Amino acid sequence: MTAHSAASLENAALSDDAFLGGELQILQPESGYRAGLDAVMLAAAVPTGCARVLDVGAGVGTAGLCLAQRDPKVNLTLLEKEAALSRIAAENVGRNGFADRARVVEGDVGLAQAELEAAGLEAESFDHVMANPPFHALEKGTLAPDQLKAAAHAMPSDSLDRWARFMARMVQPGGGVTLIHKSAALTLLLAALDGRFGALKILALHPRQGAQAHRVIVQGIKDSRAAPVLLPGFVLHGAGNAFTDDAQAILRHGAGLSMTPAV
Repeated sequence: MTAHSAASLENAALSDDAFLGGELQILQPESGYRAGLDAVMLAAAVPTGCARVLDVGAGVGTAGLCLAQRDPKVNLTLLEKEAALSRIAAENVGRNGFADRARVVEGDVGLAQAELEAAGLEAESFDHVMANPPFHALEKGTLAPDQLKAAAHAMPSDSLDRWARFMARMVQPGGGVTLIHKSAALTLLLAALDGRFGALKILALHPRQGAQAHRVIVQGIKDSRAAPVLLPGFVLHGAGNAFTDDAQAILRHGAGLSMTPAV
């Protein structure tokens, strides 16, 4: 991120956006990368009952705070590399009443273990890790003109493996991982998780019935060797482009998204 774009973010106007039917109020930059449906769906897929959860690349904290709203017992760590976004995330933690069980750490997946420990991030200390990694390879396509949006959506093509390696380092043996990504990157995502997480459950998100999936949620267990499971797809929109009842329950009312295979 350039000094110019960092300064632009520092001076950026913020919007105050309602999530989960107004249960959460999230500050975020008016322009550039903005959290939305992906963050809420990611949070909904994380199982409740995890004592310590790490949100990697947390941005302004939307996904992690959606989880905190749904699970009153979770202790949350938000890891974000951009200093300005970290400060906004910290404000969002406080203004939504989660200061007693959520904290923000400024840092990246490339931090050395000594740096992580200095920030209170000990290896294998989390029950679950969650992430919405950048979607596009820097070597391909055209980046967004806004530098922060480009940074949020793009990373080097080998970085997904670095993210998976970092998440495996931070979660305890038998702990879980949940990620959301573009469906076209499923092969890369599965390759990055291979050998680190097993018992993978794969859920495709379809914009409407019969449409090609545009997002995929993958959840797994560290060190498991169990075979992957492809779950029935989840449809977001029904007639007239309105959200389906199941989608409304998640987006407006904070319901969870089941990642449990049908018996």
